[in-house]
Amino acid sequence: MSSFVLDKESFVRRIKRLYTEWKAPSTGHDDALSNLDCIMSVVGVDEDVIYSKSMALQLWLLGYELTDTISVFASDAIYFLTSKKKIEFLKQAQNISEEGVPEIKLLVRDRTDKDQANFEKLIKTIQNSKKGKRLGVFTKDAFPGEFSEAWKKMLSAAKFEHVDISTIIAYLMCPKDEAEINNIRKASLVSMEIFNKYLKDEIMDIIDSDRKVKHTKLSDGCEAAIGEKKYTSGLDPRLLDMAYPPIIQSGGAYSLKFSAAADKNHLHFGVIVCSLGARYKSYCSNISRTFLVNPTEAMQENYTFLVNVQEEILKLLIPNSKLCEVYEKTLAYVKKEKPNMVDNLTKSFGFAMGLEFRENSIVIGPKCQALIKKNMVFNLHVGISNLTNPDAADKEGKTYALFIGDTVLVGDTAPASVMTPSKKKIKNVGIFIKDDDDEEEDVDDKKATKPDQSTEILGRSKRNAVLDSKLRNEINTEEKRKEHQRELAQQLNERARERLAKQGNSKEVEKVRKNTVSYKSMSQIPREPEVKELKLYVDKKYETVIMPVFGIQVPFHISTIKNISQSVEGEYTYLRINFFHPGATMGRNEGGLYPQPEATFVKEVTYRSSNIKEHGEVAAPSANLNNAFRLIKEVQKRFKTREAEEREKEDLVKQDTLILSQNKGNPKLKDLYIRPNIVTKRMTGSLEAHTNGFRYISVRGDKVDILYNNIKSAFFQPCDGEMIILLHFHLKYAIMFGKKKHVDVQFYTEVGEITTDLGKHQHMHDRDDLAAEQAERELRHKLKTAFKSFCEKVEAMTKAQVEFDTPFRELGFPGAPFRSTVTLQPTSGSLVNLTEWPPFVITLDDVELVHFERVQFHLRNFDMIFVFKEYNKKVAMVNAIPMNMLDHVKEWLNSCDIRYSEGVQSLNWQKIMKTITDDPDGFFEQGGWTFLDPESGSEADNESAESEEDEAYNPTDAESDDETDEDDSEYSEASEDESDDSDELGSDEESGKDWSDLEREAAEEDRNNDYATDDKRNGKFESKKHGKSSKHSPSKSSKDKYHNRDKHHSSSSSGHKSSGKDKDRKRSREDSRDNGHSKSKKSRH
Repeated sequence: MSSFVLDKESFVRRIKRLYTEWKAPSTGHDDALSNLDCIMSVVGVDEDVIYSKSMALQLWLLGYELTDTISVFASDAIYFLTSKKKIEFLKQAQNISEEGVPEIKLLVRDRTDKDQANFEKLIKTIQNSKKGKRLGVFTKDAFPGEFSEAWKKMLSAAKFEHVDISTIIAYLMCPKDEAEINNIRKASLVSMEIFNKYLKDEIMDIIDSDRKVKHTKLSDGCEAAIGEKKYTSGLDPRLLDMAYPPIIQSGGAYSLKFSAAADKNHLHFGVIVCSLGARYKSYCSNISRTFLVNPTEAMQENYTFLVNVQEEILKLLIPNSKLCEVYEKTLAYVKKEKPNMVDNLTKSFGFAMGLEFRENSIVIGPKCQALIKKNMVFNLHVGISNLTNPDAADKEGKTYALFIGDTVLVGDTAPASVMTPSKKKIKNVGIFIKDDDDEEEDVDDKKATKPDQSTEILGRSKRNAVLDSKLRNEINTEEKRKEHQRELAQQLNERARERLAKQGNSKEVEKVRKNTVSYKSMSQIPREPEVKELKLYVDKKYETVIMPVFGIQVPFHISTIKNISQSVEGEYTYLRINFFHPGATMGRNEGGLYPQPEATFVKEVTYRSSNIKEHGEVAAPSANLNNAFRLIKEVQKRFKTREAEEREKEDLVKQDTLILSQNKGNPKLKDLYIRPNIVTKRMTGSLEAHTNGFRYISVRGDKVDILYNNIKSAFFQPCDGEMIILLHFHLKYAIMFGKKKHVDVQFYTEVGEITTDLGKHQHMHDRDDLAAEQAERELRHKLKTAFKSFCEKVEAMTKAQVEFDTPFRELGFPGAPFRSTVTLQPTSGSLVNLTEWPPFVITLDDVELVHFERVQFHLRNFDMIFVFKEYNKKVAMVNAIPMNMLDHVKEWLNSCDIRYSEGVQSLNWQKIMKTITDDPDGFFEQGGWTFLDPESGSEADNESAESEEDEAYNPTDAESDDETDEDDSEYSEASEDESDDSDELGSDEESGKDWSDLEREAAEEDRNNDYATDDKRNGKFESKKHGKSSKHSPSKSSKDKYHNRDKHHSSSSSGHKSSGKDKDRKRSREDSRDNGHSKSKKSRH
């Protein structure tokens, strides 16, 4: 147990909650804690017991189940009696000194006297706690075993008054914290995966092949599926279990209770009721659905009504409402809509769920007075039983029942959020099959109904029984996405407005440049001969250059010098010194650079000195300038290096100290490279997990510490289809190593050879090559196993404080977030590319919305913009995503509940975000983010209304200034090469026209657009598509407020940008990469 880590933060928080409720009860419907003198729980050994209050309390406080352990919660201390190994684990809690947490005392079991002495200590502790009479216990918990029986005997002899505290403790544990909600969410995800990918497909296959399969076999298959990786969403199978045996019912025998069991009858192709639930880290989930095979109209109507009832209950689950009131209002709704269904309804509509699957005291029923609280999790289920179907073909189908259930989370407002959002409408669960006779009658109508095959299911010859969703929904996918996006759009503006209102008007404080002083007093000025002789003198200590100006030695700090240059002309050496001064950097914001910008500044100083050495002189006079030039360069370099380091460190957040674990069993990986490199040369090292963080030690001895509480996202990318296997940490706050700060740190090792020797004569049957391939496969498997084992151990050790996410390679799509095109892969909470460096990591929780740019049918690529919830943060951009991936990306974003929009133009996001942050209230009053919707027309209005305003706009981002020239040159060269290639390709439209036709059309186009005739003389003509000439508007796009974009779109086909230097307005070719419809040819006059 020493390798297990106690989550101290959760332990302290929950112990405080328990003792606070004990001292000052806040629960109105149960006052069991108010008159207690002490609380006791005992956990024995019984593999048949899955759920008990004692185990739940232990798991809630400690995170682990400790068998044969007695816990006594006295007024002034907490006692644990257990074995030596478990005591080692509990010692982590003993060191906690927190206000509101009693002293923790540990007793080791003594088998020599069968723990009699320890039992007596505990009895005295109970007697000394307050009045020592009333003892809170869990009366229904009865563990067998010698240890438990001996304690019960001792306890009964002490004659305490026992009070059952099961209900109040359950209510205390019912509101979940973030870690618990996360565990339930993962359990719910596994439940959905097993239901959708295994059970649903299995039932479809059984109906399709007309097989006879027993209910018990389907139930056993679900239990076996939880051990298969493809159904567990990458979670550790050792932490997963079924919350209860899956229940499959059909053929008229239905029991809408979770205590029911799947019988040995065969699956009947009528009404099939299915319920299953997974547990992750002991936290439960549930999903219940009903499949309807060839349902009648009445059955479909009843099922739709049942779905509506569940939605009504979701609206009623709000904090501070009584559960009995929720039940009564739901019953009133049923009486109003379908009074004949009241007697057929289930007796309750759900119960609280968490560490125990069913909490009997917190039920959505007529007698429960408990108040709903935020973050409570319920198994919300509603059913109708004993319904009759007079149209059934067999007796098994005469009687049927309908049942749906979900895991739901209570939030601040209604409705409660569904954690198992598997589709449940009739079109998603209805199975419509046709027999041979029906098929023969419809043979003549097949051609007429071919376009609408979504409503037609084939006959028994193929038994192609398919869920209606697999056909109808393919047509309606876009409509459903749009409907969902409309819902997200309504929520987006409201939430963004609330968030900005809470943030207030906090603006970034403008950084003022540090006012450097060379000498604070005259006494610090050096008394060197050069100073007295009015020569240039460089004071290294104070980083100052003392210069003679009009016969006076004037000190200038090195920070005031911009650059220096030296030249030799004839007999003289010239030294020119340029200084920083206002107006030196045109177009940039200099507000904070100069404390007194109105003062008089020296722009430059030039010194001249003779190169001729006079008789008797040791050196020529110019030696002073040469020496000063060298020293100024040296001091300037040292000063700039130090300044750069200080800038890197100024916004660093101080990290906690790494607590080293001396345990030899710490998770460890060896022979790993780190990115970015600590030094220029790449070195290997080892990564080891300690008590509160990781430590990487290189072979040279360099150390990099990453604390668990500073990890925002952790990723494990296996070597499937990659040449490296890696662990990547995306941090909350930057850490410093290699003299730079980094937010992304990666540890990786190579798998096989990244480079291949093309000079070798290789043969597919070469034994050496076959052996090398086999060795590489074995290495890949070995590394994958080692890395996965490391991740699992770390997750177990940190109690899921660090959880490794694995990218979904099959959901990946190409894009260019930086310079090159890479494969972007979604994870459960991020979009990443980790193979190439620099990495690209977008956390989806930080994303406000996604906007697609340049979405036009004739373009090959589009761009994707991520706008973050923190509006001051620069938007992230992914360029050159293939157009055929648009639906794929939309579907993924929609499934993640992220709002997206699209447009044909490239927007000026820097200006948009500045407009929003300057006046957020005005932005949202004008409709907020709705201006991005294509149908709103706002884009066109913005383009025309503000084109003049943006004519003088210059980007002020420092990064773009530094890289613009280099990037633009590279991009223009690439686009020029592509356009040259496209020139060589002819098109079908052009082949039917001679040069005179093309020349005449080009001339007409020039006249219409008022272009100069330079292009005509040069013989450049733009081809036309279907007789329509392509229109160029170089001035408009450069003026557009939202469409003045960066380097990647200087030649996009949506509009050619004028460089400003092209005064003759030469017509540029269309970008062949984007526009495959328009090709250009060169005239040969």
